[in-house]
Amino acid sequence: MAKILVVDDEADLEMLIKQKFRQKIRQNEYEFVFALNGRQALEQLKEHQDVDVVLSDINMPEMDGLTLLTKLNEQHAILKSVIVSAYGDMENIRTAMNRGAFDFVTKPVNFNDLEITIEKTLAHVKALKETIKALKENNILKMYVDHTVLSFMASKESENSLFDNEIIDGTVVFIDICGFTTISENQPANKVVGLLNAYFDIMVQDIIAEGGNVDKFLGDAVMATFRGEFHAARAIEACIAIKNKIHNTEIGLDVIGFKPDVSIGINSGDMVSGNIGSATLKRLDYTVIGDTVNVAARLQSSAERGQILISDKTYERVKESFHFKSIGALTLKNREKPVTTYEVLE
Repeated sequence: MAKILVVDDEADLEMLIKQKFRQKIRQNEYEFVFALNGRQALEQLKEHQDVDVVLSDINMPEMDGLTLLTKLNEQHAILKSVIVSAYGDMENIRTAMNRGAFDFVTKPVNFNDLEITIEKTLAHVKALKETIKALKENNILKMYVDHTVLSFMASKESENSLFDNEIIDGTVVFIDICGFTTISENQPANKVVGLLNAYFDIMVQDIIAEGGNVDKFLGDAVMATFRGEFHAARAIEACIAIKNKIHNTEIGLDVIGFKPDVSIGINSGDMVSGNIGSATLKRLDYTVIGDTVNVAARLQSSAERGQILISDKTYERVKESFHFKSIGALTLKNREKPVTTYEVLE
């Protein structure tokens, strides 16, 4: 149903509108709201926030139609206005158009012309709303879907290669917020989610800054991948920055006295990259899997608060670029052979 606000100080116009559009009113196609001047119109819009079109006279007490147009453009961007006035000279028409009027109908009103004008204006408003909805949905999609997937979906080869997979060389990072499980069990849900999202946002900025890709959020942990030139070094740079920023943040400390820190595991090597999931559920993740990923996850589990652990594979790639402390061979879950491990120092 379209809702239309009629603004006119002529009392008989309300009766005429209701008579001329009685069929559309009965069929719930149109609903009319009325105001005697611009001030009342703004009050009605506060009460009826779903108004689509405003039909307004120019000459009215307290607030005239041209002033109302200015207010509507400031406060109600999607709303469209049609001036219905006896002042049909070019000066008034141009002033109304310059202030944002969508169309102009002169009095005495030809109701057939008015109906056509209303339908045209409603169609324009509908198109605007659909465009805004599409933009919002696109922005929401970007929040939930990795940018590489969005680019892939837009490409010509996406239909034929949706299930193509590849072996890549890269670095995987797992970053966990230490002690956050206790917070999630003892604080209101909104506060928990707000804190977690704030910490994640800090992490994501440094991951992106070093050319990394956030693969997924796993509870209170982040999995990220780095590919391309110097991927291992860039991953370590991002993790050092994240460790320091999370340690120094006041977020949480000033709210509930929680002091956040992270434990991090990093591993480099070959990984399977592709769309992993269930066709039945129509849910796929564009992600990486394999032993390289598993080792990174196990290293994170072994890392202590504020510690960044890397495998010997990663160490060999970056040993001349950073300072390290040898941890020795760690026996990781579900692995027969121990993994030689190093801690990244500042």
